[in-house]
Amino acid sequence: MAFQAGGQRPAPRPGPATPDAQAYLQDYTALLEAVAFPSLVVDHRWDVVLTNSAFRTLFRGAGPHPTAMPGDNFLRFVLFHPDASGVLGEHESSWCLPMLAHFAATLERYGHDPGLQAVRRDIAQDPIMEAAYRQGLPHWMRAVGAEAVEHDGAVRPLHHPDPRWGATECRVVVETPRVLEELGYTRLTLVLREPRRTPPRPARPRRGTARLRVVPASE
Repeated sequence: MAFQAGGQRPAPRPGPATPDAQAYLQDYTALLEAVAFPSLVVDHRWDVVLTNSAFRTLFRGAGPHPTAMPGDNFLRFVLFHPDASGVLGEHESSWCLPMLAHFAATLERYGHDPGLQAVRRDIAQDPIMEAAYRQGLPHWMRAVGAEAVEHDGAVRPLHHPDPRWGATECRVVVETPRVLEELGYTRLTLVLREPRRTPPRPARPRRGTARLRVVPASE
């Protein structure tokens, strides 16, 4: 598990077999740790390869979950973890829908990937999320446009556990160097912005599986 509650830096997940690639990831881990903002490296399934301390601090309040810890698979965390809305502001509209849109595009490209197929099955087991995925998501994507599947540059609300940040926003910056890209990895950084002057409505606590409600089930 890449996510750890303490301050100890996790080791990279087993991945590239070549010594050069392994050495690169070790050095990139040190670079990531020097970044002040939450940052993570994921593969096309959103399996987390690396995180830094700022990322682990942001999600330190997430309770145990068998398949959706933020440092294991970030897509699953956003979609299925009951504590996700406590950190990710406007959880459904600002985080779930963009992640679902990106997932749908990735599934078209890697349709036989067993990890992606497992996520698809879990979506299908939730009637509300399945309706949103099959009927509501296409409607939302037509309304938003091509940017629906793009994370880079998006500004999204957060609830940071550090009171110095509190209710704030982050800009998602996707910045992937050539070697990471060749390894099949992507790096995302959540660049924290100044806290909002007017606090938003507190996020409603959720228990059980995360559910989508903001997308109509049909047009």
